[in-house]
This record gives sequence, C-alpha cells and structure tokens, in this order.
Amino acid sequence: MIRVVLPAHLKNLAHVTGEVRLEVTDPVEGAGPVTLRLVLDTLEARYPMLLGTIRDRHSGKRRAFVRFYACEEDLSNESPDAALPERVSAGEEPFIILGAMAGG
Repeated sequence: MIRVVLPAHLKNLAHVTGEVRLEVTDPVEGAGPVTLRLVLDTLEARYPMLLGTIRDRHSGKRRAFVRFYACEEDLSNESPDAALPERVSAGEEPFIILGAMAGG
C-alpha cells in the first residue's frame, strides 16, 4: 500500500481528503520494484480527473511546478523508472506530490 499526499488543489479536483492510499502492482512483472511511473499510472487510473495535471499526457514528463518528495529527498529529477525508497514501498513513509511556487 503506497501513501500519496496530494496538494490541496489536486485533492479538490480528485474529491479526496487526507492521504490517498494506492495498491500498486506492476501489471507486467507483478512484484517488481515500485517506481514513480507505476505510482503515477495507478493514481491517474484511479482518479482520471488528474490526467495531465501532474505530468504531460503525451510525453509523460513532470509538469514544471510539480515536485516529488519521499523520505525527505527531492525525487523530482529522478528517472520515472527508478525504484522508490523502500520505506515508501512499505507504506511507512508517504510519497508527496507538491505544487511548487515561483517568485520571491
């Protein structure tokens, strides 16, 4: 079970409160590592209204002002196919999607 924390505007869009809990399994490998791509694919499948809000629909790249954090690390520039930290995969720590701010 993966715990996902969404920013307020995406919670409103998805009509959820609190953390989102996702059962994530790789449809090809079954018990492979939990990756960023797998978590986002599962999140968008469960909440289709989030399609295109976190990453571009065509390229799959992260939107400019969206950041990913887990275990006090910025994972925003990591490969989408890199395994997430074990504590996130085990449900001990949340995977955080954060809306970044620009300006000063």
